[in-house]
Amino acid sequence: MTTLAWPWVLVLLPLPLLLHWLLPPARQLGGRALRLPVRVALAELAGTPERRPRRLRLLLAAAWCLLVLAAARPQLLGEPAALPMSGRDLVLAIDVSGSMEQMDFALAGEPASRLAVVKQVARDFVERRLQDRIGLILFASQPYVQTPLTYDHGAVAQMLEEAMVGIAGRDTAIGDAIGLAVKRLREQPQENRVLVLLTDGDNNAGRLGPLQAAGLAARAGVRIYCIGLGGRVGAAAAGGYRLRRSADDLNPALLRAVAVATGGQSFTVGDARELAEVYRTLDRLEPNVRQFQTYRPARELYPWPAAAALGMSLAAALLILRGGGAPREACAGGLDESDASRRAGKRPDAA
Repeated sequence: MTTLAWPWVLVLLPLPLLLHWLLPPARQLGGRALRLPVRVALAELAGTPERRPRRLRLLLAAAWCLLVLAAARPQLLGEPAALPMSGRDLVLAIDVSGSMEQMDFALAGEPASRLAVVKQVARDFVERRLQDRIGLILFASQPYVQTPLTYDHGAVAQMLEEAMVGIAGRDTAIGDAIGLAVKRLREQPQENRVLVLLTDGDNNAGRLGPLQAAGLAARAGVRIYCIGLGGRVGAAAAGGYRLRRSADDLNPALLRAVAVATGGQSFTVGDARELAEVYRTLDRLEPNVRQFQTYRPARELYPWPAAAALGMSLAAALLILRGGGAPREACAGGLDESDASRRAGKRPDAA
């Protein structure tokens, strides 16, 4: 769809005609004047519109119309897109330490690693958070930003799918992961800042303690929801398999203290169903803000009429300089008796 950003500029279209009708004609000045050669044909500029060639008048009129059109800013509008007017800045911090490769979970009745289950459930969670900007942090011995805060949830899901165990080490630096998330969230202007931290171990690496990092998050207005994965001893049936869960070093008390310090909550899950239920609980605790603003991308088209107006102006200038269509008597009118006398080698009063 083509539209004009400033349509009111079109009221300038009849301006040349109004000036022609309303302004008094230029006075004819007597006395001596500078005489130019006949071939320059600049008499066109001083002549009345009726004496100018028709094609010159058409060129100048078209150039003026195109110039006004360019000033009105024609635009090509794209398809409308709905963007959220407000929402949350939500960061997912996913543990990819060595213990996340344990095959003590099940997907579709088959044994699966902890990270595989996290990928599937977290991907569904991301797809539901349509109004939020979501970022992804992966952490083990050290944290790093896999995806900055973005509305492109497809990119977040893709980066989450490509996460691998051990890519950032084998240990678990919970405090450093919280600190990095707070740094990213604190730079944003929104007040609704949320961190969802998922881990299956205790803090055993990094320079920043989890409780110290939780204090930084509380001062920055970041709510932390902690999800502890695993931590059960026993057997779980998965189809025809018996999955033995080993006792690991998950510290639910630490995760609970971190969540309480920031106004969030903590959860401990032992299978994919419980993990999915936790994410649904997060949807209720941090509901989407369903306010949209319609946005239509606009492509500016004013360079085209502006360029055409410039081209027509150049063509009109060339037509004037070449004397195209100029009446010869109008050009010759610049010669008076004294000019003719000088050409004949005579004084004007000797005639």
